[in-house]
Amino acid sequence: MLNIVLFEPEIPENTGNIARMCVGLNATLHLIRPYGFFLNNKALLRSGVDYWKHLKLHEYDSFDLFLKNIKSKSQLFYLTRYGTKSPEQVKFSNKLDAYLIFGKESIGLPKELLKQNVANTIRIPASKNIRSLNLANCVAILGYEYMKQNGYVGLELEEPHKPLFKK
Repeated sequence: MLNIVLFEPEIPENTGNIARMCVGLNATLHLIRPYGFFLNNKALLRSGVDYWKHLKLHEYDSFDLFLKNIKSKSQLFYLTRYGTKSPEQVKFSNKLDAYLIFGKESIGLPKELLKQNVANTIRIPASKNIRSLNLANCVAILGYEYMKQNGYVGLELEEPHKPLFKK
């Protein structure tokens, strides 16, 4: 099962967009405090559209509490500009829960945490002209890489509501 973890998210629009994406991916969203906003923030709610009622959401007061609440046999991956692997070099198994852990928008994940988990760090390739990519875009890239590697299990491959083209 896919889990998206946001460590101390700061921008409500990013978190709302990611929440919406989690619903689309059948993923669970984990938020680690403190946040740079309140969960009733209008921008947060607006960017999540009307999908909030379908979101599987867990909140934690610290990273340690998050770790205590997950299964011991899980895959944890840390997204960072300092990552040692690109997304396609990581083998996501749908037999274990996968947690994609993203840092706060301003500074990412704590460097000490990254040093302790260097073998499980992922870098999304980018040109040398930028320092970082948008958080919601990074979640989309990694979320869909996970789904691609697992045959898009649980996702609709064709439009389920009103197909445009008849077969």
